[in-house]
Amino acid sequence: MSKAIVFDLDGTLVDSAPDLMDAHNYVMQKFGYHQKPLTDIRHLAGRGAANMILSSLKKEDKKFDQNIHKKMTDEFINYYRENISKKSQIIKGVNEFLAWGKSKKIIFAICTNKMESLAKKLLKEINLIEFFDYIAGADTFEYKKPDPRHLTNILEILDVKKEDSIMVGDSETDAETARIAKVNFILVKGGYTEKDQNSIYHNHFINDFTEMNEILSKMKFLN
Repeated sequence: MSKAIVFDLDGTLVDSAPDLMDAHNYVMQKFGYHQKPLTDIRHLAGRGAANMILSSLKKEDKKFDQNIHKKMTDEFINYYRENISKKSQIIKGVNEFLAWGKSKKIIFAICTNKMESLAKKLLKEINLIEFFDYIAGADTFEYKKPDPRHLTNILEILDVKKEDSIMVGDSETDAETARIAKVNFILVKGGYTEKDQNSIYHNHFINDFTEMNEILSKMKFLN
C-alpha cells in the first residue's frame, strides 16, 4: 500500500524569504517605491509574487494602476528566476528526512503556490529535486491552495488514498487546504504567517524536520 507525504515548499522545506525579499525590493526600487525590511512582509513570502507586490503597492499608492501591478509582478518573477537560490536555506533536518523517507519507499510530492517552473528550478539548485515524484505549482492546475483540489489532484495522480497521505506546511493556507481535503496536516514552526501555531489548524506540530520520524511513528504512518 503506497504512502505519500505532500509538502508545501516556501517556509516548509526551504527558507526562501531572503531571495524573495531581494526580488521584491529590486522591483519596488525600480518602479519608484520604497523598499521594505524582511520583517514587514516575510509572512507573504509563500503567497506568490503577485500577492507580495500587491500588498506593498496598496500601502504605498491607493490608486495604483493594475497594469503597473502586472509589470511589477512580471519583473519580480524575472529577477527572482535569475537569483532564486542565492540566500535560500534548506530547513534543518530536511535532507536527512527525505533520504530516510525514500529508503522507506514513501512517495514525496510538492504542493506550492509558487509557479511550477520556479519550484522546480529552486529544488534543482538546492539539490532536492531528486527526492520528489511529483511537483505541482500555482499554475499546474486550474486551481491552487487553499482550494483542496490542488492537494487531492496530486494524490489522485499518485494513486494514493487520503488516509495514506499527509500534508506538511507552514501556514494557514496549507492548513485549510489539508483540512478541507480531509488529509492529516503537520504544521512546521516559524513559517510564513502572521498567526501563531495555536491559531492554525493542525493534527501535529514540528519545530523542524529532525522531529518528523517521531511524529510518523506516533501516527503509525508506516504500519
